[in-house]
Order: sequence, then C-alpha cells, then structure tokens
Amino acid sequence: MYNIVKKIMAFSLLICIIIIGNSGCVNQHPEGDKKTVINDLRQIPTLKNPRVVATSMATVEIMEKLNVDLVGVPDSKISKMPGKYKNVTKVGMAMAPDIEIVKGLNPDWIFSPVSLISDLQPKYSNANLRYGFLNLNNIPGMYKSIKDLGIILDREAEADKLIKDYEDFMKDYKEKHKGKKKSRVLVLMGLPGSYIVATNQSYVGSLVELAGAENVYTSNSDQFLNINTEDMLKKNPDIILRTAHALPDDVQKMFNDEFKNNDIWSHFDAVKNNKVYDLDYKAFGMSAKFNYPKALKDLDSILYGGDK
Repeated sequence: MYNIVKKIMAFSLLICIIIIGNSGCVNQHPEGDKKTVINDLRQIPTLKNPRVVATSMATVEIMEKLNVDLVGVPDSKISKMPGKYKNVTKVGMAMAPDIEIVKGLNPDWIFSPVSLISDLQPKYSNANLRYGFLNLNNIPGMYKSIKDLGIILDREAEADKLIKDYEDFMKDYKEKHKGKKKSRVLVLMGLPGSYIVATNQSYVGSLVELAGAENVYTSNSDQFLNINTEDMLKKNPDIILRTAHALPDDVQKMFNDEFKNNDIWSHFDAVKNNKVYDLDYKAFGMSAKFNYPKALKDLDSILYGGDK
C-alpha cells in the first residue's frame, strides 16, 4: 500500500512540474482507451517495463541516465544518439514528431520538453496518447522531473544517484562563489536571420544566474523576449553572451554581421571593452542537460577570469 501511495504522489508531482515554476497543473492524459490517470491512479503501479517514447535529445539523455529502454527516439541531425538507442525507431524531429509513427509503436508514455507543450499537447491528446512534459527550462526543474520519473518508471535508485551527484556539485559550487561581484549580463539567443533576448526563465538565462551574474532581462513567465537594441543599450550590460538555437555556424555569421554593421552596438560598454562572448550551443541551448557543469565552468572563465 505504501508503494502505491508513493507512486500516486510522485505522479501528481510530475503533472505539476510540467508548468514552469510549479505554478499549476494540466491534465496529461486524454479520455479513451488509456483512461485519464487523474481519475484512475491505480493504473500506475501496473505499468511494468513501460513502452516509452522520448521526442527530444535532452529527454533521451535523461532516459539513458535512468537506464530506461525506449521504443521511439527523435531524428536528430545535430546531436549524436547514444549507442543504447542506435537502432530504435525514429519518430521525427523534436518539434514535430510523426504522430502516426508514434501511435504505431503503441507507447505507454511519450515524453517531451515543456517548452514544446503548446505545439505538442493538442496532437498527443487528439491521438489518445499518454504523455508528459518535462521541465527542462532550468537545472532544478530537470532534477525534479528526474525524481518523479524515477518512481513512475521504476528507476528510483538511478534517479536518487543522479540527484545526489547534483546536490553535491551545487553545494560545492555555491560555496566557491560566495561574495563574488555580480556582473550584469545580456544574453542573446540566435536563430538564422534573427535573435531574441533570453531571460532568467530560459535555460541559458538560469545558468547565468546560477553562476552568480545578473541577467539584465528578467520575467515571471517568458523565456525569451523580442527587445529592440535601443532598450538593450539603456540596460548597458557589462557582458554580452551570444548562443544559438540551431545552425550555429549560420547564427555565428549573423551575429558577427549584426555587431559589425549595426552602429548601435559600438555604443555598448561591453563591446567597447571586448566583453562579447560566443557560447557553445551544445552546452547553452534550449533545454537543460547533464553537461551543465561544463557550461558553468565556461561561465566562470568569462565572469571571473582567473579568479576561480
């Protein structure tokens, strides 16, 4: 009885964490052959060795760490698929998985990042799929998801080890950064032909704050904002960080052309002081990943130089 109650509690938490900041819950399960789990929580303990589809590489990485077998994975042209899933059926791109392929796999669960919930939830619901959206917008959210997945997918030992490693790392990391001066940072997320501002709610923005800096653009809900350069200049950041959502070579060229040809950038102190840095998009992308220690180390070099 205790195990059933624990699983029910964990599932309820997973439902809540799919909304950023634990601000609310949504029904992850449509009515149909697979009943709404909110009304039939007793189903959860019966799902032994569930058939799981992961639609993004960040989600695949979590499943690999939890030693979960997958029946469907994304078709990624950028990130390398773990060997464990090399021969697993491809279900399409993360932003637009092929629902017919997914349905043909008869999955018990399909998991995606919460950043895609508005696009994917209606499709999953219409297809009568049991789905969950993981909060990968920040590191704490990722580990909250891992904790609940560990219980739901019967991988508690693996999840507990990952969480302990994270807690040990963060305890040491925060201790090293006590009392350090906070730089004011502008974070730009580039897409081919354009760019947006990353707030504290985005993954890259949350890393900046975790590293002890101040993001000059904050929000209670929005991960990214469309801001004109005149407003950015008023913020006058000490440092400008640039990263890419996709096609990093094209984005790098776009940023270089923008900063060279748009005269307003020459008025930023960060530009005058050569404090503009391009980040590795693999470590500073859209979703939280397990390479966050490398990302934080890169930020340490930028924010503190030799002062480690």
